[in-house]
Amino acid sequence: MTGATALHKNASVLDVLFREHSQWLTRWLNRQRWTVSASDDLTADVFMALLQLPDLERVRQPRAMMTTIARRLICDARRRSDLRLAYEAELAAMPEAVEISAEDRLILAQALQAIDTMLARLSQKARAAFLMSQIDGLPYAEIAAELKVSVSMVRKYVAQGLRAAYEAQMRQG
Repeated sequence: MTGATALHKNASVLDVLFREHSQWLTRWLNRQRWTVSASDDLTADVFMALLQLPDLERVRQPRAMMTTIARRLICDARRRSDLRLAYEAELAAMPEAVEISAEDRLILAQALQAIDTMLARLSQKARAAFLMSQIDGLPYAEIAAELKVSVSMVRKYVAQGLRAAYEAQMRQG
C-alpha cells in the first residue's frame, strides 16, 4: 500500500472516529481537573495524533486510545508549563542588571522547551550520557563507570543525543 493510500484510508477511518467520539472526548476532557488547555484544542490535538498512526483501522478500543493520547499531551503540556514557570522564577530572582527583554525571554523559553522536548525523546541512560558529555564535559570512560555501561554504549548514547539535537534544530528551521 502506498503512503498516499494509507493516508487516505486513515483519513476515512479518522472521519468515522471523529463523528462517533469527538463529542464524548471533549466532554471527558471537560470533566478532567488536570487539563492545561481548552478541551476543544486537546480534542483536535488527539485527532491529529491519531491521523499520524500507521494503521488506525487496527485500533480496537478507540476511546482508550484517545484518552491515552490525551493524557500524554496533557503531561507534555504540564511539563512545558512547569519548565516555563521554573525559568520565569529564576529570572525573577536575578538582579536587575541581568534583566532581559520580553522578546529575549520568549526566545530563551522556546529554546528551553525545544531542548526539554528533545531530551524527553531519549532513554534515561542516553539522556544522562548526553548531558554528562555535553554539559559536564566528562570523558566517555567516566560516564561509562557512572552509568555502569561500556564505553561503546556511551558513544551510542551520545550519538543518539546529538542526532536528536540535530533533528530538533532542523525542525526549528
